[in-house]
Formats: sequence, C-alpha cells, structure tokens
Amino acid sequence: MIEGTFTSFDNAAIFYRAWNYKEGQKTMIVLHRGHEHSARLAEFAQSAPFANYNVFSFDFRGHGYTEQEVSPNFMDYVRDLDAFAHYLNHTYQIHYHDTFVVANSIAGVIASAWVHDYAVPIAGMALLAPAFSIKLYVPLAKEMIALGTKFKPDMIVTSYVKSKVLTHEKDQQVAYDSDPLITKFINGRMLVDLLDAGKRIVDDAAAITVPTIVFSAGKDYVVKNKWQQRFFHNLSSDLREFKTLKDSFHGILFEKGREQVYKDIAKFMEKSFAAPKVKINLKADKFTTDEYYQMLFGLLPSVELLSYKIQKKLLGIIGPLSEGMRLGLLYGFDSGISLDYVYKNTPQGKLGFGKIMDKNYLNAIGWAGIRQRKVHLLQQIDKQITLLQEQGKPIKILDVAGGTGNYLFDIKAKYPDAEIVVNDFKRSNIEVGEAYIKQHNLTGIRFTNYDCFDLNTYPLFNFEPNITIISGIFELFDDNDMICNTIKGISSIATNNSVIVYTGQPWHPQLKTIAFVLKSHRDTDWVMRRRSQYELDKLFAYNSVFKQNMLIDNYGIFTVSVGKIVKS
Repeated sequence: MIEGTFTSFDNAAIFYRAWNYKEGQKTMIVLHRGHEHSARLAEFAQSAPFANYNVFSFDFRGHGYTEQEVSPNFMDYVRDLDAFAHYLNHTYQIHYHDTFVVANSIAGVIASAWVHDYAVPIAGMALLAPAFSIKLYVPLAKEMIALGTKFKPDMIVTSYVKSKVLTHEKDQQVAYDSDPLITKFINGRMLVDLLDAGKRIVDDAAAITVPTIVFSAGKDYVVKNKWQQRFFHNLSSDLREFKTLKDSFHGILFEKGREQVYKDIAKFMEKSFAAPKVKINLKADKFTTDEYYQMLFGLLPSVELLSYKIQKKLLGIIGPLSEGMRLGLLYGFDSGISLDYVYKNTPQGKLGFGKIMDKNYLNAIGWAGIRQRKVHLLQQIDKQITLLQEQGKPIKILDVAGGTGNYLFDIKAKYPDAEIVVNDFKRSNIEVGEAYIKQHNLTGIRFTNYDCFDLNTYPLFNFEPNITIISGIFELFDDNDMICNTIKGISSIATNNSVIVYTGQPWHPQLKTIAFVLKSHRDTDWVMRRRSQYELDKLFAYNSVFKQNMLIDNYGIFTVSVGKIVKS
C-alpha cells in the first residue's frame, strides 16, 4: 500500500493512500462517507473484483490523517477531488478516461458536482446512497442552522447518525463505534452548503453525461431516496443503472451482502470502460436550449409572468434611486459600465433608501459570482503571464469583448510591459476605456471596435496574442456556430500553444428573473442561454483548444478555464 500527501488548490496537504498500484492499470478513486476516512475502505479496495485496478482514496479535510481543518464551503471538497485527479495524472500518469469514481453518501454529492461542474471525461461513477438531501427530522432544521451560522460562523452540528442505522452487521457497528478517527460532528455552514449543492446538482443533472450507476438503500434513515431517483431521471448518460437494495441501511459498503454490490460495481465499471467514446461535436445541450426558448417565448405560467411584469414595473419606478439599478436601466445590466459598478461594490443611492436598495442589489448572488469571476480571471491570467515570463516571452493580451477594460487596466498596472488590445462592440464602453487611458497617460494598451463573432475581424487587429480572453459573452447568444467563429478567429491570429482564458455560466439561480426583469445592452430582455461546462469545453475542443484547468465560485455559477491552442 502507498501512503502520502498531495497539495490541494489552496496548498493544503491532503493525506491519501493507494492499493494494488501497477502502472498501466485502470484506476478507481473511492471516496469515503462523511465522518469517516480512507482506511475504512481497505476491505473494499482489496476485494477480489478490484484486484486488477489501482485503488486510490484520500481523507477529506478534517477527517482521518488529513490535518487541514474542515472547510465550511462544500465546493472546497470538490476542488480537492479535482486537485487529486490532477495529482494522479502528474505523479502516476493516470488519465481521466482511465478513471472510475466510487462515492458513498456526502461523497456522492462531491463526485457528482465534480463531474457536473468540471465536465471531467472520466469513464464513469458509482454513487452509493448519495446524500443529495438529508433527513434532518426537525422541522425547519436547515433554516435554523443557516440562521445560527449568521451569529456563529463556526457553528458545529452534532450528528444524530448512529452505527445501528448504517449497517445491520454487529462487527461493523463495533468497528465504527470504536474507531478513534471517526468524527461525530459536521460544520453548520458546510451542512447548509451541501444541501444547497445537492439540490443544484439534482435539478441540473441533465448536464451529466458520463456512465453512472446509483445504489439506493431501501431502508435509509439518513438521506432521502426520492432525490436519488430524481437525479437518475434527469441524467443525460447513455449508460446508466439504478439499483435499489431493498433491506440495506445507508452505509452500503459496510452492509450485509456488500460482496454483491462489489460485483455490481465491477460489472458496471467494465461496461463503462468499454463504452464507445462520444465524438466531439457542436451539438447543443437540449435542456439548456429548451430553457432558453421557454424564456425567449415567454412560455411560463401566467401567474409567474405577471409576477415578473410587476417586478419590472417597480424596477422602472423606484430603480433609479439605486445607482446600480439606474446604470443598468440606462446602459443595460450586462453592459461594461454596469459591470464596472458591480466590480467596485460600493453602494450609492438617493434619499437614504436608495443606498439600502443598492446594497441589496450588489449583494445579489449573481453579482457576487461576477466579482468572484473577476478574481478568478486575474488568477488565471497571472499564472499564464508568469509562465511567459519564465520562458522569456513578451506578454501580448487580447480581450475580444473587454467592455470598458476594467480588469485589463489592473493587469496593465501590474505588468507595465504587457501589450494589450481591448476589443468591444459597444462604442459607449470604448469611450469610457479610452478616457481612462488618456487620463492615466497609458501606453501599450488600445481599444478596437469590431464584431468578435465575425471571422473577418481578426486580421484587422494586426496583433498576435499569446493570451486571449473571452469573458461573459457566449451566454448572450444561442448559436454555437457564432461561438466557433470566435474561437477560430482567435486561433487564426494567436501563436501555437498559446492560451485562451474563457468564462462559462453552467448554472444560474436567477436566470428567469434576469430574463424577464432586466434589460440587456442591446435594449432587449436579457435572455441568456447558459451552456453546461461539458458543452462549452466541447466547443473549444472541436476547434482544437483543449482545457488545461478551471476555477469555479462557491455558488457553482461562473467558471474560468484555460484552454491551449493546438494547431495541426
């Protein structure tokens, strides 16, 4: 057995172990249940059906031998899994397509979120009693815990789960009760975050296309099985199976008859590894396309439409009291000027009440996500600039839809030698940006006014970028051919092996409100066609731009990816 640590996204040291490792074998990543640790998976890992697989597992934050404390953010556990997969690739040359994930309970939500949010092309996954929704028993428990964390951010919740509701086997109950590494508590914010993430993943499971088998415990006193069924129903996977274990408790890997579960997992793994790989294509997500046209045509219940009309009317009447709303009403809520205001995040308004309105407006989850997207953009660009500097190459940045140039001025201030071209379709944005350049007497940065979806645009830049940015533009358009034109145009002028930093919006909780209440910079309803990360990455791969890494906010709304241009 191999034991060691890997460095996660935030430099945390995470303990892991491996069984049966042999170079060239297919690999299983097995994730332990909440409260537990990887050593408890030893029997599973060393069972006969998995003798010819590498089996890796790691201890979650605050669990087992991982000294890093528990995180209150569910997405940190997803990021750990992503970092582990990158570590396995770098250290053991294990690729996504040679990897199958097995996950129990909370880990099932982590694995599902990883596949959903990061669109990792793994061979498949087995989810055992995934905890998409937990039986809290006490009415309004989630709401009370959420309220409690407002007053005590590090609030701890004691688990009600006893070994007798995890397994019928007495020996396994004793092993659980006597294990000093079992944790009996859960972070309150993490629990609330987990429940929110579980709902998001179940509702949006159509974005998941990898082979998936779900095992549902027939006598589960910990999680709600209906949510597992909804998740399975929503999947887009061509290869999927659902098995109900009639008499099983929640801890499926420690239950009576678990040997049959091992065999079922092994059998499904073989099918998954043998399944034909989907050829990269331009096919759009059906579920997000249907959603887009439902909003575009207003095909919603009359009561819902009336509610949005009232909200829009009120926005027009009292919105101008809030400076952010006033700018949105004037220039469009998706305009560069509006986004500049959101980035500044300083509430302003009239008559006192307007400032309160403005604060609530700026605190909306979508705008919070936008601000985090900017942070992630700058992080990704910083990393790429550092690589260029290490190679002694010039820094040449193109933003094809850069608005007023907001964060690009931050980059220019940090890297004065960088040569930057900011393109935008809207003259009002360019005027703001050019005024800033003149005011600060900047050189080596200029604006252009071209259509980034027109292939004929790109030679006009007279520029050969090695970092190109596409931020917040693709979700405004439904047509994948337009998206491809942009990617092709960039590739036609960029240097080989240079990068595109691109943003995505795979999910948004306020999509309908935005569509029916807010207006866009084109003076029409701001109707967006979100794309799953799977679809978005596929469009880039189709045009020979291959994703290297990705960042995502804690809400699951915005992603920032780096893709490498590979010219034949």
